[in-house]
Amino acid sequence: MNTSNFETLIYKSSGNYVEIRFNRPHRLNAVIELFYIELIAALKQAEATAEVRAVVLTGEGRAFCVGADLKEHGAGERTAYQRRAYLQLGNDVCETIAKLSKPVVAAVNGYALGAGAEMACSCDFVIMAESAQIGFPEVSIGTSVGGGVSQVLPRLVGLAKARELLFMGDRIAGSEAQRIGLVTHCAPDEKLPQVVADFMHKLCSKAPISMKVAKKLLNNSSHTDMETQLQLELDGVFMCTTTADWQEGVTAFAEKRSPNFQDF
Repeated sequence: MNTSNFETLIYKSSGNYVEIRFNRPHRLNAVIELFYIELIAALKQAEATAEVRAVVLTGEGRAFCVGADLKEHGAGERTAYQRRAYLQLGNDVCETIAKLSKPVVAAVNGYALGAGAEMACSCDFVIMAESAQIGFPEVSIGTSVGGGVSQVLPRLVGLAKARELLFMGDRIAGSEAQRIGLVTHCAPDEKLPQVVADFMHKLCSKAPISMKVAKKLLNNSSHTDMETQLQLELDGVFMCTTTADWQEGVTAFAEKRSPNFQDF
């Protein structure tokens, strides 16, 4: 059921995960300030709700998100300060997704361009429909990428492919995006909702605290040395062993049954 009222989003609880659906289909879910503000609020709401173990981001209609709403941006004059503040919001959204302690999954149901592709890349997993297209058209319109893409994209696809995607600005379909490692799974269009639901069911069956630890470790791995990373891993393992879920996992393994994790 819907738990919040947003103008640009649909926030829907589904078992122990939340689906945040971008809801500007008349503009192919192009972003405006309110969209960014509401998305940050929705993500923080999911973060603060103990029963929520993961988040899905997807789009209403035939697009995930096609980037900035250039029509609305061109409708009025903005000061340099206002332009900067808007750009900061875009970065804040991607940072919030990346730093959320719970896994975030992008279900890319259609075009994911510019800011849409940036948000998808910030997620922990991307499940993409075969006919969907993802791309970074910024150089084609005289601007530049944001949202940490210049760091994240090379880690996903390698530096050479990242250069090609950013310099050429070409769109690629789901199967090619999966082949190069940009997305986690590619699904036939009609099966995307079920593939996402099955993935979320499996994801949410895992120990929530362990997933939080794993996400933080992976996010830190690009800028810590091995000695530091080993210490962080040790601390993570020890912390997990203090939880009831650790005991449940050990007991379930011994009893040859599926664990029932409860800690948040």
